[in-house]
Parts: sequence; structure tokens; C-alpha cells
Amino acid sequence: MVARRDVFQAIADPTRRAMIGLLANKTLTINEVAGNFGMSQPAISKHMHILTECGLVVMVKIGREKHCRANLKGLEEVTRWTEQYRIFWNQRLDALEDLLNADND
Repeated sequence: MVARRDVFQAIADPTRRAMIGLLANKTLTINEVAGNFGMSQPAISKHMHILTECGLVVMVKIGREKHCRANLKGLEEVTRWTEQYRIFWNQRLDALEDLLNADND
């Protein structure tokens, strides 16, 4: 059984993060996306395949062109995961602040 890629694998690559950012506000053809990166068409296609496979980009074929748009809802998993650490570190830093303030009193 082949493991499905997940959103964390997709955003681990800076090029894919840049592609998501590029598509966050507008729909672009795959050629328009490629025009923003200095790499071959096969490399762009591989990145886009990974992004679509994990649900961060949706591609729709219109005529002869593939139009791409970001599906930012796919990042909710990352938000939930990072939120637990944000809460943890805020609590730890608040406790440290309380400790330091108690020493000053």
C-alpha cells in the first residue's frame, strides 16, 4: 500500500509554499504558474501534482488549459497542529513571566 502524501509534506518545500501563496488570491493557468519560477515544466508539474494530491491546489481543465487555484481550507490541519504548540508555549512563557515578576516583588 502506497502512503498518500499529506499537507505537511507538501508545505515542507519552499517552492510549493510559494506556489500556494501565488494561487491564494487568484486562479492561474499552469503555464502562468510556471512563468513565476525558474524551473522546467516537468518540475512545475511534479510540484503541482503533489499540491493537488494533498488537496492544497485544485486544477480544472477549461478548454486546452489547466486552471489552478489554492484550496486554503487544506491548511486547517496545519493550523490545528500548530495551535497546540502555540498554546503550550504561551502557557510556559506566562509561567516564566509570573516567576520573574515574583522574584522582583
